[in-house]
Amino acid sequence: MDLKFGDIQETALIPLAIKASETARTNARIKDLKAKEIIETLGVDVSKFDPFLSHEGVVARTIMFRDELKRLIDMYQDALCVNLGCGFDDKFSQVDNGKITWFDVDLPDQIAVRRKVYEDRERCTMLSGSALEGEWTKSLPKNDMTIVVMEGVLEYFSKDMVKTCLNMLCDSFSHGYLLAELHSPFLEKNGKHHDAVKNTNATFGWGTKSGKEYLELEPRLTFVSERSYNEEMRKYSIRGKLFAIVGRNINNRLAVFKW
Repeated sequence: MDLKFGDIQETALIPLAIKASETARTNARIKDLKAKEIIETLGVDVSKFDPFLSHEGVVARTIMFRDELKRLIDMYQDALCVNLGCGFDDKFSQVDNGKITWFDVDLPDQIAVRRKVYEDRERCTMLSGSALEGEWTKSLPKNDMTIVVMEGVLEYFSKDMVKTCLNMLCDSFSHGYLLAELHSPFLEKNGKHHDAVKNTNATFGWGTKSGKEYLELEPRLTFVSERSYNEEMRKYSIRGKLFAIVGRNINNRLAVFKW
């Protein structure tokens, strides 16, 4: 694997480090052997990207996105699935039913690095593209249902960028679902204190109290559901239970929309 530390954006190191360390545990709640392989190849200390709350949050979101994706794929068994802003994430192997068509989409520099780690697979293709313009969508096969995943992406966007992205998705795909990670106004204002992101140069963008605020930006969307990561985090530890109380309204959420 021809991968160097400088190849990876720091925000991408956070979920990688956490998935790798969780995979290495004897009672691992999620398994990501590719993340473990990447971290071992880099051979650097990534412990600063793996504090307790971020660790539990990444584990929770991985489980919640996986389960919601499986639920939708059970309903639309030959759907077109797009992991938009995929980074090094490998959801396809978690949810593949043998019928879906999957595209891992990210900016050209990120896809170039991803290709050092992954190869295209049957029904799973890497593609360069931006969440802010839809030219890349013209090369995708037509499908009655598209499921778009945006995990760890929209929280770095301004409100205008979120609107541009939502408009692009509704323009590009006739019918679809969007699974989106959302964050709070509190985190938008206090991101410099985030236990993992503070160790990067990233800043949080527009935060929402409810996913319903997205409907003002794109009226073609319908709000389906929204769940805090606290629902999963509190299952595993006293600290997780406490944070679910203290941080009831500030943890990130999985929101589902359809159009």
